[in-house]
Amino acid sequence: MNLGKWIGLAVLCISLYVLWQIRQVMLLGFAAVVLASAMNALIRLLIARLKIKRGLAIPLVIGLLLGISTVFGLLVIPPFVAQSQELANLVPQSADRLVALFHWVEQKFPGQNIIDENFFEDLKRQYTPLVGPILSNFFAFFSNSLAVVLNILLVLILSVMFLLEPDKYRGLFVRLFPAFYRRRVDDVLGLCETALDNWMAGTLFNMFVIGLSSFIGLLVLQVRLPLANALIAGVLEAIPTIGPTFSVLPPMAIALLDAPWKAGAVLGLYFLIQQLEQYFLVPTVMAKQVSLLPAVTLLSQIIFAIFFGFLGLLLALPLVIVGQIWIKEVVVKDILDPWSERPSKML
Repeated sequence: MNLGKWIGLAVLCISLYVLWQIRQVMLLGFAAVVLASAMNALIRLLIARLKIKRGLAIPLVIGLLLGISTVFGLLVIPPFVAQSQELANLVPQSADRLVALFHWVEQKFPGQNIIDENFFEDLKRQYTPLVGPILSNFFAFFSNSLAVVLNILLVLILSVMFLLEPDKYRGLFVRLFPAFYRRRVDDVLGLCETALDNWMAGTLFNMFVIGLSSFIGLLVLQVRLPLANALIAGVLEAIPTIGPTFSVLPPMAIALLDAPWKAGAVLGLYFLIQQLEQYFLVPTVMAKQVSLLPAVTLLSQIIFAIFFGFLGLLLALPLVIVGQIWIKEVVVKDILDPWSERPSKML
């Protein structure tokens, strides 16, 4: 290679290194774009329905979201924190109930060594002290971490900035591409915006339905801490595949403190709720969302979680949605598909 190519390679390597070092900031910026896109969709809806100007619709939407967030915080967060602390104290006690359950099974089937007698005692002694701190740190991560609060504020501020002048930021991004391709890039950005809006609307509705269904079901089963468990189920619904699996563990552990059958009933309840989501909510609510294969969804969550931590796990699905659109529109349609029209000279 000549000197120019070596310089270009060095610039590329340096750019990739810099991007990797600021990956968390880039993810926060992407989160701000997703939030601004959702707010912009609501602003357009207000403009179309109320026939008002954008300058008035923006403060209305921001004030509405701030009001909803304040009411939610005042009505939900205090009992959620109190119930979460109780949850951290109750979950380790389920180990005793689990040991009693296996002892009961052994009494019903004498002479059958289902499991080693000291297994659960060793397991309880080794891992019970870890459960409380893990749960406490988990909830403290969301409520007490200064870094999380600052990150949330940064996302909100960036979202408002993007919302005030969306065309300028969009045009700035489009100008990074050659002149002949800028119109095509603008069209792809429009597809991404539509897909993100549909995903956000469908996800919020699913979170509400799953949380409400869990709350009602846990109340019927008389499981303690129904509000905390329902909020956990609703929030974790934003993380497909992995979230619903983990959301069933706390209520099952608490139900096991009352009776073994109740833990099984909770498992059945959450299974029915997930079937409701899979066969009713997803086909109807998410019909316009970008279709993703389950294996792709799971692998993307694992990969993004490994490289980018919890924020990567949370943003895995919108990242994959946007990435799939760019690959489909740019790589497949604009690069790979035209190759079939060219005569092959290599055969």
